[in-house]
Amino acid sequence: MNILYIGDIMGEPGIEAVRRALPKVKKAHKLDLVIAQAENVTDGKGLSKEDFKRLRDLGIDFCTGGNWTTHLPDIYDHLNDPQQPVIRPANYPADVPGRGWKYAETKAGKVLVVSLLGSVVGRDADKAVDNPLKVIDQILAENESVERAATILNFHGDYSSEKRVIGYYLDGRVTAVIGDHWHVPSADARILPQGTAHITDVGMCGTIHSSLGVKLETIMSRWRDGHVSKNELETEGPLQFNAVLVGTQGPSRAASIRLIQKEL
Repeated sequence: MNILYIGDIMGEPGIEAVRRALPKVKKAHKLDLVIAQAENVTDGKGLSKEDFKRLRDLGIDFCTGGNWTTHLPDIYDHLNDPQQPVIRPANYPADVPGRGWKYAETKAGKVLVVSLLGSVVGRDADKAVDNPLKVIDQILAENESVERAATILNFHGDYSSEKRVIGYYLDGRVTAVIGDHWHVPSADARILPQGTAHITDVGMCGTIHSSLGVKLETIMSRWRDGHVSKNELETEGPLQFNAVLVGTQGPSRAASIRLIQKEL
């Protein structure tokens, strides 16, 4: 089966990039499942129910989570509902709303989708999260007897070392380990020795001439002069669409992985 994983959708520009690019990608690659990182969809922070529906209407089947996923309480009941295709990181403490893994139903069979946070994630670096390696071990053990077509892990983190290591840690145990959070695509999409597809970072959907989707002037002034300022999304200029296409060979192996980049 062919699974497309779309990088962080950054606000309205990211939604527009998906609207323009996804139909052509679907037509070209006969996709069985479309997954997207949706933690930055609503004004750059979190995901509202309304925007979740918009993504679904655009053809996205499942939404993964990151450090902003629980920012808007509006989405909590969807995060808690096993039938709603949206998750938050699985290694959040138990008192955080939502589920960190769910199944996506496809014509080819069930696909287990899991999100994890890295040990260090930007401004949330001081917040406690459970050990991601122990958490994924537990999830895989819990689902060992479930027949499925693929297992997709989204690893949302800052450190390239963590993103690389967890790929090899899970090599031969999951279909793909896909890193995100940087909003900048890495050039290392490959099949690991035991058959797991891996990329350190898939990139983002949103404006090109920005700092990860944020207005450059805001960041430059803060950096140079120490101004305290709020991030403002860049809404002008050309857009980018970044994703990876994974061809699967079952719940723990992939046949292929390739980065898809489009300027719009």
